[in-house]
Amino acid sequence: MSMIIDMHTHIFPDKMAVAVIDKLSRTSKSVAFSDGTLSGLIEGMHSGGVDSSVILPVATNPHQVEKVNDASYNLNDKHFQEGILSFGCMHPDYENFLQELSRLKSNGFKGIKIHPVYQDTDIDDVKYLRIFERAAELDLIVVTHSGLDIGFPGVVRCSPKMLRHVVEEIGNFKLVAAHMNWEEAAKYLSDTQIYIDTAFSTGTITPRPDSTWRAEELVMLNAEKFVEMVEAFGVDRILFGTDSPWSAQSDSIEFIKALPINEEDKAKILGGNAVRLLGISK
Repeated sequence: MSMIIDMHTHIFPDKMAVAVIDKLSRTSKSVAFSDGTLSGLIEGMHSGGVDSSVILPVATNPHQVEKVNDASYNLNDKHFQEGILSFGCMHPDYENFLQELSRLKSNGFKGIKIHPVYQDTDIDDVKYLRIFERAAELDLIVVTHSGLDIGFPGVVRCSPKMLRHVVEEIGNFKLVAAHMNWEEAAKYLSDTQIYIDTAFSTGTITPRPDSTWRAEELVMLNAEKFVEMVEAFGVDRILFGTDSPWSAQSDSIEFIKALPINEEDKAKILGGNAVRLLGISK
């Protein structure tokens, strides 16, 4: 088996992690699988056999952008040899996005993360489109949250139809639509070059004791539905991700390994596609 790369993880500063995880857990009525710290992520990597984890920071307001990106640079500088690779962040209301994207590129970042729900902006809004144009010029990967966020029931800021509009406006660029468990993705996006990741999309959601989830809502993609998505998009555009700390890396890997597809395709999903997209050496 080739490298295993988790393309979708999150961490929080040690002094904030307990409070943040508790807040998000109460909002989503689901259980986290680690404590949300860097050490917790690395422990999960070791137990799951993950070679590298991509951290995706989110700026919830424009004033956070530079501070978060500075912290992400320090993560890469200090922990790259441990398999840690942090992306930068961007916010649609951040005015100096041209300069900041150039700074990220010059500092060796591979891409940025945006979150239309947390940033209260539709993915095809002009404020995002101008960011995507510059990211495409710089050959930066853009990862976006897609579909529903279980912490925001009923709120969709990035639908397959909206993403189709983005591609029609900008053209194809290195765009990853996170969370493949969402309706109409194949209908609108299978003929584009958009990547999708598997983060928080397989198995079942683990509810809190105070959860209001119905049993049928806890089930995400099963093996049959997963294979249907692979067939629609092509195996070369599927990226392994867990959304750690919200899914266990070891469980997510075992799900992929048990799929009724050939070993070469499993290796592409688990890491080969990410190696190519990130432009890194095996």
